Amino acid sequence: MPESRRLISLSNLALIVTIGFAVILLWQLRSLVVILMISIVIASTLAPIINTAEKIIPRWLAVIFAYLGIILIITGAGLIIGPTVVTQIELLVQKLPGYLDILISATENLILRLGITEPEALELINRFFNLQSLTSWLVRSSQQLLVSSLGVTRGIVGGVLNVVLSLLLSGYMLAGSQKLIKGIISLFPQPWDNRLEEQVAPVSNIMGRYIQGRLLVSLILGIAITIGLKLVGITEFALGLGVIAGFTNLIPFFGPVLGSIPALIVAVAQGGWTFLWVLLLFIIIQNVETYVLDPLLVGSSVKVTPLYQLLAVLGGVQVLGIIGALIVPPWVAGAGVVLENLYLKPKMLAETVVQESLPHE
Repeated sequence: MPESRRLISLSNLALIVTIGFAVILLWQLRSLVVILMISIVIASTLAPIINTAEKIIPRWLAVIFAYLGIILIITGAGLIIGPTVVTQIELLVQKLPGYLDILISATENLILRLGITEPEALELINRFFNLQSLTSWLVRSSQQLLVSSLGVTRGIVGGVLNVVLSLLLSGYMLAGSQKLIKGIISLFPQPWDNRLEEQVAPVSNIMGRYIQGRLLVSLILGIAITIGLKLVGITEFALGLGVIAGFTNLIPFFGPVLGSIPALIVAVAQGGWTFLWVLLLFIIIQNVETYVLDPLLVGSSVKVTPLYQLLAVLGGVQVLGIIGALIVPPWVAGAGVVLENLYLKPKMLAETVVQESLPHE
């Protein structure tokens, strides 16, 4: 008996040491891990297109055509709307200090109308709307996000190279996915090899549908916001603000709020009823996204509670910056599928069998 306990203790100790070394190794290779995570997300997103095209042409040729098509779409969109978007954003950046001054003046007038005269309250409001403090806070927050995002890529050049590597790896994964999966699965003992192989398709499906849903929702909202801003009278920056809102909407929960801030600042500077119309526009769009688009295009495929999605976004931002906010939620969704299929469903089935085998009173 003591010998058995000693063997169990040694095996547990060896397992703990192995896991510890694995964690340390993954942390040292975190840049490579991030590249692999991005590559798998990209491959999962394009897999349905490749699987459909494979019925007509060879798989490797379908991968090439898919990537060429994406490059042509991005290039075409950049040539069509890119110059206008860049011009509008540059003009917005130039006029932003003046718009903030108008916002501060409007806030001070509102304070006077409300009859707030206490020195403490006025001092607090002045600090909150201090242009220099607000600008420095925005710069610090942006720098922290960029540092977190670039910290795993070792600079901007490293980030560009990692994006290229991610695209190349995802293309290789798509072209030789079956052999690659068979090779990795063969490393596991039976019956785990067959069980894990069965999880590849549902995990890839749910990760791909999550990204597809987010991209589609962001595209719809970007177009809707651009049209809405033009209708309410903000034609000078409508396309640029719509593109900003569309990109920020890729980040769940916080993205729509961040995307609405520039448009609301511009609306305050326009004066009149413009601010209320723009605020109403974003409230309507946010509700349409929350109660219609997200459940229809994202929520039905993810099957992850909003709390876990929020924690995934916060954890991703904390560790990887903006990159983490984009790639961690689909991985959480994929982990949820594995947990459900390999643990929760067998557990419920075993409990059901035990309950049925018990004698009924």
